[in-house]
Amino acid sequence: MSYFNVTILGCGSATPTLRHNPSAQAVEYRGRLMLVDCGEGTQLQLRRYGLSFAKVSDIFISHLHGDHFLGLPGLLSTMALHDVEGTVTVHTFAEGAEILRKLMDMFCRDRSYRLAFNIIDPKNPGTVYEDNNLQVRAFPLYHRVPCVGYIFEEKPKRPHINGEFAKYLGVPHYMMNAIKDGADFVRADGTVVPNARLTTPADPAASYAYCSDTAFDLRVAEAVRGVDVLYHEATYSDERAHHAAPRGHSTAREAARIAAAAGARTLVLGHYSKTIKDESILAAEAAQEYEGTVITATEGLKIEII
Repeated sequence: MSYFNVTILGCGSATPTLRHNPSAQAVEYRGRLMLVDCGEGTQLQLRRYGLSFAKVSDIFISHLHGDHFLGLPGLLSTMALHDVEGTVTVHTFAEGAEILRKLMDMFCRDRSYRLAFNIIDPKNPGTVYEDNNLQVRAFPLYHRVPCVGYIFEEKPKRPHINGEFAKYLGVPHYMMNAIKDGADFVRADGTVVPNARLTTPADPAASYAYCSDTAFDLRVAEAVRGVDVLYHEATYSDERAHHAAPRGHSTAREAARIAAAAGARTLVLGHYSKTIKDESILAAEAAQEYEGTVITATEGLKIEII
């Protein structure tokens, strides 16, 4: 069963349509629920796909355009209405925190939870969240306004214990953590058993990157190099490619070039223009530039990272 997955809550762009909601995603990692962007209707999408807003601990905002931000006051108000407890941290720019504080003080001053802000400098982002197993880094995107992407990265995992061999040697249970951290085992007769004989290689650490909104720029590929799953905006098809760069957006073909340059295992396309009626066209254009797996996002899609 996957312990690291992403649910698409909205993958449309600025104009809501009957086919797609504005941008929002839910990232679940080892029981923690986090949101990336929060367009209008996000709280309804959480309900629709069986995700409890009471469990949301962190909300990462990419930029301050309405289709990525305007669902947040409503969600936070509903969380207060239902007496959600604990701390909810919004990761955003200083301007976003100021706007949200004013809105919440006007419409929802009395809250059952603590609303905290982690201020991101869009010119100098970096690690914005960290726990024992996961870190989240922000990196610059290239839009019409300050904008960042996020990469959710597992920390390097510890190796596995070779259980049968450890049992044969009589390694006491209390030493297992030290061995996972690299210690050798010294037997009663003074014989040193090297750590490499006691362990097997660790599972690979998994990663997920969110890139929306951005014009095509190879610096994005460098920021997410080696990522397992890359969500990259694909606002336009080749037919309307002339709109992409002037509006700070990318085509599906350009998203694929970023995925290829980054060495991503899987590319997820999203943030579709209202003019896109058939996402399979975007997938076909992307496949011409990228040999990995191409997925077209849709609301309710659950992507298992590991």
